[in-house]
Amino acid sequence: MSLHQRLQQRAAENKPVRIGLIGAGKFGAMYLAQIPRTPGVQLVAIADLSPDAARANLGRVGWQPARAAARSLQEALREGTTWITEDWQAVTRAPSIDIVVECTGNPVAAVEHCLDAFAHGKHVVNVTVEADAFCGPLLARRAQQAGVLYSLAFGDQPALICDLVDWARTCGFPVVAAGRGHKWLPHFSESTPETVWGHYGLTPEQAKRGGLNPKMFNSFLDGSKPSIESAAVANATGLGVPSDGLRYPPASVEDIPFVTRPKSEGGVLERKGMVEVVSSLEPDGRRIPYDIRMGVWVTVEAETDYIKHCFEEYNAHTDPTGRYFTLYKRWHLIGLEVGVSVACVALRGEPTGVATCWNADVVATAKRDLGAGETLDGEGGYTVWGKLLPAERSMRLGGLPLGLAHHVKLVRPVRKGQSLCWADVAMDTTTDAYQLRSEMEAMFAPSAQALGAGGTAPCPAP
Repeated sequence: MSLHQRLQQRAAENKPVRIGLIGAGKFGAMYLAQIPRTPGVQLVAIADLSPDAARANLGRVGWQPARAAARSLQEALREGTTWITEDWQAVTRAPSIDIVVECTGNPVAAVEHCLDAFAHGKHVVNVTVEADAFCGPLLARRAQQAGVLYSLAFGDQPALICDLVDWARTCGFPVVAAGRGHKWLPHFSESTPETVWGHYGLTPEQAKRGGLNPKMFNSFLDGSKPSIESAAVANATGLGVPSDGLRYPPASVEDIPFVTRPKSEGGVLERKGMVEVVSSLEPDGRRIPYDIRMGVWVTVEAETDYIKHCFEEYNAHTDPTGRYFTLYKRWHLIGLEVGVSVACVALRGEPTGVATCWNADVVATAKRDLGAGETLDGEGGYTVWGKLLPAERSMRLGGLPLGLAHHVKLVRPVRKGQSLCWADVAMDTTTDAYQLRSEMEAMFAPSAQALGAGGTAPCPAP
């Protein structure tokens, strides 16, 4: 049966997949908009630091107040309604909940939520990809040890890219490159929450209407989010990472198979089998027609003349050699698509993307000259942006992961454009996130140090 048929069957049997949501912001609200339209699932509980804000978002997406009027978890289960609470542990520890959708956007908190959910037998769909970027391989390992599933969130670009990569490999194609689009110019890496809307292409009024967070959207713009998402893809698929960060080659959809080839064949890749992000702007700022800004893509290779001839015979758009072909989705619908992950995890026992190795890391990099005593404000803020690096290079640098560059003080000055290291900051070493990252570094250090520049660190056996 299809996923939808299986959901319909669960509805007919009155055995819905029971969901707990942690974080009801923009992404969470988009998922909330789809739940009443999806058979066989029940949102049992929402945990949010601001229950009133969560209720406001429910109203914004069209929920009737009675649907979220449960006064307890037990009442929600009995009445088929939803309970709203500030207590996230009430969600991760409720025996009746099957899957936790972690949607806070706070990477330090997300690690704590994921680990507690695993410990209490819950599958996790992790929307907070920032956490996956700096400790996803070990989160996946902890889930496996607990006998549950850990998954990236469909609708977000990493899971969609993983799906394309899986399609290619299942068909027998070698993956030359895979990634997403982005509106990018180099000076965007200096953008702050004050400058984001002009660069992004929205008015402040549009942003306010949509309840959009300027810091969050600035993380998209300044290169942090593309790096984070590319790291998640590399770690889930085993694809390699550019040695000195993403290159953002400008290209229309038509030109993606031209540019996502190795340099030796006229493209931009250091080698075959890498992640990359394609820009929707020319270097002079001109918009590229028919761009891939909001989409995802994978470039594959025809390894034989017969396959190359098939590309030609069926009018597949390729590079001039006829060997490289790109399949793409021009749009992604973000939280509106999370139900695919929920259904895959609950009904097929399959994640929609999960880390299998540690190939990539995202290192906090100074947006401007920073002085000792300043406090870093993390992803999308005023102080740092995230640069994608091979994991082994980050290890050699002692790189400070962007996901842990929140609310920590510098102990020495850092120059603009310099990647920060652990020794630059006074780190809170008591958090689950820090301890998990430290454990992961210790676990992978022998492999990473044995590799040369541009290498990758394989996962240890579970």
